[in-house]
Amino acid sequence: MSTRISLRIVVLLTLIASIPCIAEDLPSIADRVGAAERQDGFFRFYMDRDKGRVLLEIPEFDREFLYVNSLSSGLGSNPVGLDRGQLGRTRIVKWVRMGGKVLLMQPNLRFRAQTDNSLERRAVEESFAQSVIWGGTIAARTGDSVLVDLTDFLMRDAHNVVRTLRGRNQGSYSLDAKRSAIYPPRTKNFPDNSEFEALLTFQTNGNPGPLVSEVAPSPDAVTLRQHHSFIRLPQGGFTPRRFDPRSGAISVRYADYAAPLDAPLERRYAIRHRLQKKDPSAAVSEAVEPLIYYVDSGAPKQIQQALIEGASWWNQAFEAAGFRNAFRVEVLPPDADPMDVRYNVIQWVHRSTRGWSYGASVVDPRTGEILKGHVSLGSLRVRQDRLIFEGMQEISDAAGHDSAGLCLAALSPPAAHLAKLDPDADPVEVALARIRQLSAHEVGHTLGFVHNFAASTYGRASVMDYPAPLIQLDDQGKIDLSDAYAVGIGEWDKISVRFSYSHFTPGSDEQAQLDSILREAIDKGYRFISDADSRPLGAAHPYAHLWDNGEEPVSALVDLMRVRRTALQQFGEGNLADGEPLALLQNTLVPLYLHHRFQVDAAAKVLAGVDYSYAIKGDGQKGVVWISPDEQKRALSALLDTLSPQELTLPRELLESLPPLPLGYFDARERFSGRTGRIFDPLSAARVAADITLRNLLQPQRAARMESQHSMAAANPSLGEVVDALFDRTWGAAQPSDSWQAAVAREVETAAVDHLQALAANPSAAERVRAASLAKLVDWHQRLEAMSSSDQQEEAHRLLAIDTIKRFLQRPAAAAQEGRGLRAPPGSPIGQP
Repeated sequence: MSTRISLRIVVLLTLIASIPCIAEDLPSIADRVGAAERQDGFFRFYMDRDKGRVLLEIPEFDREFLYVNSLSSGLGSNPVGLDRGQLGRTRIVKWVRMGGKVLLMQPNLRFRAQTDNSLERRAVEESFAQSVIWGGTIAARTGDSVLVDLTDFLMRDAHNVVRTLRGRNQGSYSLDAKRSAIYPPRTKNFPDNSEFEALLTFQTNGNPGPLVSEVAPSPDAVTLRQHHSFIRLPQGGFTPRRFDPRSGAISVRYADYAAPLDAPLERRYAIRHRLQKKDPSAAVSEAVEPLIYYVDSGAPKQIQQALIEGASWWNQAFEAAGFRNAFRVEVLPPDADPMDVRYNVIQWVHRSTRGWSYGASVVDPRTGEILKGHVSLGSLRVRQDRLIFEGMQEISDAAGHDSAGLCLAALSPPAAHLAKLDPDADPVEVALARIRQLSAHEVGHTLGFVHNFAASTYGRASVMDYPAPLIQLDDQGKIDLSDAYAVGIGEWDKISVRFSYSHFTPGSDEQAQLDSILREAIDKGYRFISDADSRPLGAAHPYAHLWDNGEEPVSALVDLMRVRRTALQQFGEGNLADGEPLALLQNTLVPLYLHHRFQVDAAAKVLAGVDYSYAIKGDGQKGVVWISPDEQKRALSALLDTLSPQELTLPRELLESLPPLPLGYFDARERFSGRTGRIFDPLSAARVAADITLRNLLQPQRAARMESQHSMAAANPSLGEVVDALFDRTWGAAQPSDSWQAAVAREVETAAVDHLQALAANPSAAERVRAASLAKLVDWHQRLEAMSSSDQQEEAHRLLAIDTIKRFLQRPAAAAQEGRGLRAPPGSPIGQP
């Protein structure tokens, strides 16, 4: 035998030896699992507690199911965002066998072919990438069932904790397998879902970030619990509902490459729970299976009640859609796992700082069916809401506050949550009214609904708006909190539920019925405008805002400034609880002094505003409507009023009550920054308030619309006219006789120059905007040079402004200063850094 042949034989034997064991060489499942604890359910698995391993039995391949990862325990830092109960991605997956391996394959459902033609479906499947999430080796076999060690899959960083920490500049971390383990208490099995959990420790490879250091006992080792759910796909009987952009529904979408050429490629479905009538022919019927939401049993009893009351409002909307007692809210049983897919949960989540609450859902991406709603409510928001009302009224000794700041009063009687508050209600009671709103709002997301930020303009018609507290003055000019928050579900919410959940008699034209519901809303004047057209500072819609009130934003701003003025005049030590340091008054002062900030955002949208809807062909709605020149000028006047020194000057008596923080207390995020060391700086507070208005007035996109609208109709105010009005109300106005107000006026005037310079130098601004801004800076320079003052401070201030503009005109990019390093305390949501 030649050497060459011998070498070939050796290579062949080596290759054979490297092939995974064939099925006949594998042990049986019973032999492999030994004494491991067996758990029957959706996927049978075996828990080997001694070795800390989970062995999964796969009875068949290519059967699709849902996979969801989540966090059972959180970091506790709002800015980082790794919260308790945070849902990860929902994916349809399937086990695929390849020789001695099993692969967890995720098909690509964003691109499909809705057809019976298997070859057409295969052409689409093979045209787009799929994803193999994980792979393992077959460890045992009995009949068609195989066993795989799932431990490595469960102990991956499936929730991307490492990436999140790095992306938040909190350090470079890696998963430490030696300090990680399967978590048996929450590794359970049920007929339609298998639940797994792992305790994971992430070690830092460098310096931990400050946010991690604030919350982790040892920031070099961050330990969280990660949850995995395998969920049986829903059975038939659920009919997808076609999405309509006018409905307020959340949608799922995909591209259907089997669609006819005269039909859209994109298919969109509204997401919704499966809710069926017991009697389909009845106008009103009980549900086959009602929707039940469970409130976190770990929330304080008073909070639990408020959460239950607020979420229960949705039953009113389901009754309007033809369901009787189809929506209930209960307390989660103590032994129930909130991550279990069988429970819709309202979870009370703690963080070290205030932040957003949110409602997430587990959704079948094929049909839009919601399988689980999961609400995460930040526990500190209620305390900040309480702070707002403590700034509005003196704190009563009879309020009964405990050391944590929560009211110890008895729980509200049944249905008390549907009544108005007393005009002088305790701040805690008003804050609890907000909790009811928040509970209803976030549950609404998990029912399938987006924000409607226009609903506040027609009677606070939706819990899916962001509600500002409606604080008014009574006939005697006193603060009135009786109508701070609306109670009950809104009229728009009933429209949304009717669209997404109504059942129609067999044989009726469902699309015509759904269109009729939306046309009814249009006929009643119900506006629907959501996030993309409301949140941006430069948004154009004059009726879609966050944290606003009133049918018309300019009038609402005028009313709100009266309330703010009254509250500031009476603000002082009486707004602080007995025994608290006077320095904490600064915390309460911030939301009061900036009480107008969100209504300023709203009124500014009237400038160059454009009214529009999500119209579709044939529904009778107009495309766009410009706001009239008179309304725009009225908005400009109201906005300039907020820059008045009389509005921004704090009383001297109040400043005497604001000492620095004492020993043992630390700066909170809601305190004003300043330029006077540890002593409160009222001029910096005035600058921050002025910045809020000026950023709105001189926002680049709004300025571009001003120039465009003015070009098309000269009656519309141009950017130049707005800047002229700004000069006349600041530099051109008479100097206040009060020296303290004069100092505030100078702060506002400096801010006006800075913001105009910033607009002229903004590379993202339209050329016509930069040109108009630059021209006005030249004009301001000339007008300032023509002025003079006998007051030394005023004259020095004028000369500095002249020099500032001159240096800017020489080197625009280097000289522009917007804000001069002062940042507004957290705003939306109240407490967001």
